[in-house]
Amino acid sequence: MPAVPRFIEPCLPSPADRPLSGSNWIHEIKHDGYRLMARRDSVGIRLITRRGNDWSNRFPLVVEAVNHLKVRSCLIDGDVCCCDESGLARFDVLRRRRNEAVAFLYRKATLASILRKCRHGIRLNEHLAHDCGVTVFQDACAIGCEGIVSKRLGSRYRSGR
Repeated sequence: MPAVPRFIEPCLPSPADRPLSGSNWIHEIKHDGYRLMARRDSVGIRLITRRGNDWSNRFPLVVEAVNHLKVRSCLIDGDVCCCDESGLARFDVLRRRRNEAVAFLYRKATLASILRKCRHGIRLNEHLAHDCGVTVFQDACAIGCEGIVSKRLGSRYRSGR
């Protein structure tokens, strides 16, 4: 039986007093959901929470989508969300356990090549690569989103904040 790989803590955003600006930042909507790592390897598919709990049985649509990716193994860091009638990711809709069967995983554009024809359980989380942090933040707030996440171009993925 293959060894179970060790838990990898996700990279967590740090709060900021104001949106960041400059040509070396990208900005994306912060979706209101559960942070999960979708892991596929020789052991199988697991959806691991920030605290290391396996929630694979709670989100079957995500498990099915990861299962149909044309990869042997992957570790996808994203947010599992449910949307309301207007398409806005809402935590209150997700936390009602009856909606878990339709929850999906948002993920970054760097996975676009393998996500082009993927199932409904995974969605691409687009970003803007312009000096527009303030505008993206204002637009996100105007439509009722939780906020934005800004990332420095070229930065490495690190566990923790």
